[in-house]
Amino acid sequence: MSQDLAAAPGDPTTQSGSLKRGALGLSGAVIMSAALMGPAVSVYFNPQLVAAQAGAATPFVFALSMVASLIVANGIMQMARELPSAGAFYTYVARGIGARTAFVTGGLMFVAYALLVPAELALIGSYTHDLLAQHGVQIPWVIISLVAGALMTLLAVRGISGSIRVALVMFSCEVAVILVISVIVLAKGGAHGLTAAPFNPSESPKGLSGIALGMVYGVLSFVGFEAAATLGEETRDPKRNVPRGLVYSLLLVGAIYVFCTYAETIGFGTDSTGIGKLAADAAPFTTLGQTYAPWMNLLISLAGISSIFAVTVNSNNGIVRILFAMGREGMLPRRFGTVHPRLGTPAFAVLAQSGFALVVTVIVGFWVGPFNAYAYLGAVLTFGIIPVYWLTNIACMRFFRKYRPDQFNVLRHVVLPVLGILLMVIPIYGSVWPVPAAPYNWFPYAVLAYAIVMALIATVLGRRRPEFLARAGGVLAGVESDAEAAGMDEVSDTVAVPGSRADAADPADPAAAPEPA
Repeated sequence: MSQDLAAAPGDPTTQSGSLKRGALGLSGAVIMSAALMGPAVSVYFNPQLVAAQAGAATPFVFALSMVASLIVANGIMQMARELPSAGAFYTYVARGIGARTAFVTGGLMFVAYALLVPAELALIGSYTHDLLAQHGVQIPWVIISLVAGALMTLLAVRGISGSIRVALVMFSCEVAVILVISVIVLAKGGAHGLTAAPFNPSESPKGLSGIALGMVYGVLSFVGFEAAATLGEETRDPKRNVPRGLVYSLLLVGAIYVFCTYAETIGFGTDSTGIGKLAADAAPFTTLGQTYAPWMNLLISLAGISSIFAVTVNSNNGIVRILFAMGREGMLPRRFGTVHPRLGTPAFAVLAQSGFALVVTVIVGFWVGPFNAYAYLGAVLTFGIIPVYWLTNIACMRFFRKYRPDQFNVLRHVVLPVLGILLMVIPIYGSVWPVPAAPYNWFPYAVLAYAIVMALIATVLGRRRPEFLARAGGVLAGVESDAEAAGMDEVSDTVAVPGSRADAADPADPAAAPEPA
């Protein structure tokens, strides 16, 4: 198998072309996004980070983050209907703004998705190590992380359908466990009885800045809702099922977050003592289980491991498809854009991404500790994904105004995109003022510096090799009729080369190729 996957692009074991068509339906798209958000991971490990900033208003932060994500999702859904592609945001920005901006978007997407994988691998190593240590079993966290990485790679190589089936089982089990323990906590009245105080923003001891900084981890909890957009080439009827998958997964997981974080806050208590214990607890849901339902301890532990692994698998699938699209269009070495002829998976991209993830996991995990690796990488990737949301909504406004005037709608293509952008400014604001403690104070600037470097590279490429950037977003999903329905020239599924049919744009339709902006 490894020899097949390592074969050169010209070998018979690899081919350029499309991913496996029609592998998933609507339910697969929903599970892809929902499992990537990782409900158990988020309610196990993010509320304490939010509580440290927003106090008892933690459920309010999650509710606000859900609303912001739903509004942001509007722009993504609009573009997904018109441009179903494995490149997702990369393709949307290429068509709506231009190739240079798309190049930067691809770089930011790499930060967001690629860092989520090592963050989760470090977390599963840390969490599982601690659980085993409680029972006298000592296995180094790094060994656990490496084994999880190997299983992740195997699932990705074998195909998206297998990954989704595994994710569905894990998602169902983890959701059942966290809902049961939440119901038990609330049925017992929590620490001091039920109250609506957690939905009052004034409960934040740091005021608006606490809400804003807490939203960094609120938004982090929803990162992945857009994952279904990367399945545009593998989902049946993608123009219908991908947008629906996005919104259904957001509503489902958002409701779980709000309910479970409310139970978590009530379980510890809304007073300063209870919130202090919540913020200081590395595994608060485990503590809730020991306090309110000791018989569920094992189930809670297994649900946590299951959820972390499901997030790892699905986030890996997402970044692999971004790499595949960029390689197929020549923005990365073309081997990234090849698929295994028998499995129909982007095998080289899978191996390259897995290698990167494991190296980052080991280096950062030993440098700052595995749990800090999760917290730090999680903050950085959030700052990476938020500008991508901004750019996609800008692309949505510009694309429909210029290239789809007959479909243009002020609410869907102006009001909601602008509101989504403004809402996503809140966590950025909270991360720069008041200045947070190190190292969080320099994370936003590190991502900004990275984006500037990517922009400079794109500018140089645009001047020296404009045909290189002109291919950005040029390969769309679907058969010829899909391309025609989108008002575009026929787009080949093969890697575009100068002078080929796939490289040529229809001069009658400016949307058929991205601008070199």
